[in-house]
Amino acid sequence: MKMNVKKMVLTAMLAAVAYLLVCFIRIPVVLFLSYEPKDVIITVGGFLLGPMTAFLCSAVVSLVEMVTISTTGPIGCVMNLLSTCSFACVAAVIYKKRHNLMGAVLGLVAGSVVMTAAMLLWNWLITPWYMGQPREAVEALLIPAFLPFNLLKAGFNTALTLMLYKPLVSALRRTGLVSSSTPKQKSKIGIYLIGAVLLITCILLLLVLQGKL
Repeated sequence: MKMNVKKMVLTAMLAAVAYLLVCFIRIPVVLFLSYEPKDVIITVGGFLLGPMTAFLCSAVVSLVEMVTISTTGPIGCVMNLLSTCSFACVAAVIYKKRHNLMGAVLGLVAGSVVMTAAMLLWNWLITPWYMGQPREAVEALLIPAFLPFNLLKAGFNTALTLMLYKPLVSALRRTGLVSSSTPKQKSKIGIYLIGAVLLITCILLLLVLQGKL
């Protein structure tokens, strides 16, 4: 895929911001699992530049994370890549085919479903190696731990993407990195309300999982 200089700069910038979010915003949820909002930035990149950009950002961030701050090695890198791509790339593919607000919502919902299902499967396959536990022990954690974590992660990603996409795109337009010819979408208060309700719901679920409610 040929990329012009502006697209390369924007892709690199999005990957850098996503990596910084991993470094500075990591919220413990359950067991060794934590939430970082990097998928939000990568999904915005996928919406703007297409699913291949989402994949490239996912790969770069996962690899850089593995060799710098991660303690989970190649297994963690693979799981990060699978999780982010199953959400961001699926959402970007649908948005590319249906380039409007409904397409964005459908993409985010589909990405949430695919990511949750995919990560349950991959946790069942790979996590026994990581934890050094028999598969039966991991199977016992799928519903009480891995399922709510992935639903929570999908909810946060969806809510934050809905709320931040237009402000981020507007800011990028002012820098000239995003063409002013890119179709503009009108702000809809309903989307922000839905995002806010979903965000509050996810925060409450997080507090429940942490035993604070």
